[in-house]
Amino acid sequence: MPELNNIALKIIGNGKGILAADESTGTMTKRLDKVNIKSTPENRLNFRHTLFTSNSIKNCIGGVILYDETIKQTFNSKTIPEIISETGAIPGIKVDTGAKVLSKSPKEKITEGLDGLRERLKEYYKLGARFTKWRGVYTITNEFPSKLAIHSNAHALARYAALAQEEGMVPIVEPEVLMDGNHNAVTCLKKTSEVIKKCFDELILHKIELKGVILKPNMILSGSDSDEKISSKEIAELTLKCLIDSVPSEVPGIAFLSGGQTEIEATKNLDSINKQNKSNFIMSYSYGRALQQNALKYWSINTNDINGTQKIFDHRANMCALAAQGKWTEKLEQI
Repeated sequence: MPELNNIALKIIGNGKGILAADESTGTMTKRLDKVNIKSTPENRLNFRHTLFTSNSIKNCIGGVILYDETIKQTFNSKTIPEIISETGAIPGIKVDTGAKVLSKSPKEKITEGLDGLRERLKEYYKLGARFTKWRGVYTITNEFPSKLAIHSNAHALARYAALAQEEGMVPIVEPEVLMDGNHNAVTCLKKTSEVIKKCFDELILHKIELKGVILKPNMILSGSDSDEKISSKEIAELTLKCLIDSVPSEVPGIAFLSGGQTEIEATKNLDSINKQNKSNFIMSYSYGRALQQNALKYWSINTNDINGTQKIFDHRANMCALAAQGKWTEKLEQI
């Protein structure tokens, strides 16, 4: 499957990363509510179109993850996948239907969406998508994530990945160990390593072509309620240890989720990872809020100020692209 490998490398190669614009209607409504913008299909489209036509999409973004609503929308008679493709970026699509309560372990989640997935993938391919995303979510406590949650989500991720590759699309495999909790970074390292190793056990069992996969993991961080915070350098060291020990060498690259970090934290930590990275893995980004947050706040003040919104987004995307090459500095944030 050399074509899948080519797509993966185009998405995250040469310092480029992924714009995760795949927020569900419910999630997007919450974000718009916070900035006092009514959540309508038109407003959601207008904000996203502003980002998709920014200068940095050509230079910094290799792929854009869309939501079901967005991939079917048009703007000035062009489809959203066409608009994205014209910039050189690749359209992608979130295909899971969300995390639901895991039977027999009601405090944990299992991601659903396998029913009817083959047919939906065929439709998304016709609409222009060339990569896909599925997120599994795990919590850390003294008893979680349980072996049941680790196994169930890994199995679902592998079944999804097999169907995506069958339809000629690169699967992004996203096992997210949440920051929520008071655990320290060493515990995060242990639990995340266990989760990722099980994911690849299942991917290999399901005969996934690993050269045509992108992993989207969390960085190794202390829990959001932990008193044991660690430095960016230590975050990078632990994150690299986790991935080098857990990810098969055939995988072309990793695109980190921001997972509750601020825009600056997500940029700084990615840069630190790349400054220390001695592996052959590409270490890039697949950020949602950590690319969009300031642009959304600015846009909400005057939704007609497209240029101003794009300027804010372009700066953030440029900072992330530099971080993906280990070339970011705090001084550049002031420019």
